[in-house]
Amino acid sequence: MSGLPSFRAVMLMVIAVVVATVATGGVIVLLDGDLVSGTRKQSAEPEPKPVRSPTAAPRLDQLVPTTEPAGERREFGEGGPGVTVTPPRVLAIAGSEVPKETRLRLGALKNVEKVVVVDAGRVKLTGTPLNLLAVDPAHFRSWTPQAVADQPAVWSALTRGELVAESDAARRYGMVPGAYYQVDGGPKLRLAASAPLGLSGVDGLVGVDLGRSLGFAPGVAVLLHGKPGKISAAGVRKLLGKGVQVALLDAAARVQKQRPTAAAQQTPQSVSVGRPGSYLELYRLAAARCPGLSWTVLAAIGQVESGHGRNNGPSSAGALGPMQFMPATWKHYGVDGDGDGKADIWSPYDAVPSAAGYLCANGAGKGGEKLRKAIWFYNHSWDYVNKVMGIAEAYARTYA
Repeated sequence: MSGLPSFRAVMLMVIAVVVATVATGGVIVLLDGDLVSGTRKQSAEPEPKPVRSPTAAPRLDQLVPTTEPAGERREFGEGGPGVTVTPPRVLAIAGSEVPKETRLRLGALKNVEKVVVVDAGRVKLTGTPLNLLAVDPAHFRSWTPQAVADQPAVWSALTRGELVAESDAARRYGMVPGAYYQVDGGPKLRLAASAPLGLSGVDGLVGVDLGRSLGFAPGVAVLLHGKPGKISAAGVRKLLGKGVQVALLDAAARVQKQRPTAAAQQTPQSVSVGRPGSYLELYRLAAARCPGLSWTVLAAIGQVESGHGRNNGPSSAGALGPMQFMPATWKHYGVDGDGDGKADIWSPYDAVPSAAGYLCANGAGKGGEKLRKAIWFYNHSWDYVNKVMGIAEAYARTYA
């Protein structure tokens, strides 16, 4: 094939290129048979001989990429500036997703400074129903108490798809951090931690992605922050419409400002039940102070709140004594039940008749839905109401 240059001609061309490159201060490197040229500064000193490392560095095709950080792994939220908390004053659960317009109107309510809307749902863990919120850890930290907001492990757990339980719920249901719990009809969840979340009726938190996979209702839970005791519950109900449930998380601040109702004014502030020898007798004598109120309801509340004086608190919300009164509520409803001259929140002889008076002031003696509503005022959760009524029925059968 006479059209191709001869081997000798090709070699002469290569030598010419090399000589020209060296003459102009270039450097030639051979990599896997490729000719690569570059420039370098001229130097009168001879080029030092390369020193071979005893262990050759791995090539790029031998380096395996990894998502693991090179340094020490940090928990979510560790380091950086602290979180300034904006505790919720009102929690509302709407019947359907809250539209953007309504969110803006909620934010415009008098005394409302901040609003957040999150997903919510109810699951059963090994048969135990839990009310959960599904939240974005980065945005929800400020809505929890300072001690919780400052705990990186809590927020890291949510990003990993784990469960964080309310302390009272974990204690009530005997849940153990680190254990796995089966969701009825769903996956197993690891309980990463328990913490006092300060959210009445909420048993725990999960991350947004996990909440969606569990079928939570999107955008139905509304939390509002503002001055304690100032946000209008009626205004929130009006904007969110029919079927909304509203829990006043700042109830203690509101009690201080409320005037006693007519029923409350009729409730005696000094009663005498003496010092009965058993809780059963104490519940019966205290319930007699409110005609129409069954002692079994008082006993059921005593069981749920403290196990009949076996766990008197304080709770994560600050409730005290065998009937778990908030101190501000106690100032208004606490009575001297044993005639020793003082109303002691820690004494069952004072706390049980005080609970009867509080329930009576809210219509418990009328029975039916009035009774259920009175129990709801004791603890703003309809699940709590159902639990109390169920235990009361069991007591009625046992002590008939």
